[in-house]
Amino acid sequence: MATLRLGDTAPDFVQESSAGIIDFHTWLGNSWGILFSHPADYTPVCTTELGATAKLADEFKKRNVKVIALSVDPVESHLGWIKDINETQSTTVKFPILADADRKVSTLYGLIHPNASSTATVRSVYVIDPNKKIRLTLTYPASTGRNFNEILRVIDSLQLTEYHSVATPANWQDGDDVVIAPSITDPEVLKSKFPKGFNAVKPYLRFTPQPNRL
Repeated sequence: MATLRLGDTAPDFVQESSAGIIDFHTWLGNSWGILFSHPADYTPVCTTELGATAKLADEFKKRNVKVIALSVDPVESHLGWIKDINETQSTTVKFPILADADRKVSTLYGLIHPNASSTATVRSVYVIDPNKKIRLTLTYPASTGRNFNEILRVIDSLQLTEYHSVATPANWQDGDDVVIAPSITDPEVLKSKFPKGFNAVKPYLRFTPQPNRL
């Protein structure tokens, strides 16, 4: 079973899906990506999760994020399940669901946890950047639905901190103040990078307005 860590290259694959054959890295292109897995079709918690994700389609698009789900059931089952999701969750699922009946992708991503189930995938999330590097991993128990607003928040943080020398503090939301990287100490560099100024609570704890906001 694969053990994927932050910074690893997301494994590439070619697999069937509800939207046709997916060549993963090619499909991602220059986008960010979310790959999230489900134990099986027609499960109640996953039905609500896929519906919630579909409703956030515009938010993901705004952030240049492509979403793809995975279940070990076949395409025909996925297509029937999508109809149920659209009906019960009052939405339209437009992202693909991988049909991983042969467990190929599940094995690449280490989604079979024998202590949980020897056949069904655990409910994991991978956030992948445009360089195909894994930037976030989350694994939930079967009884707890994932919070996709939190996943959006993490993507906002990843995209912000990728291009600015900052980190986001606890409970940060887009638009809140951020913290300056401790490695930046030169006063001229600080003035150049953070023209809005900053509040030094401690030498290592300096808050500044979010750099990419007016």
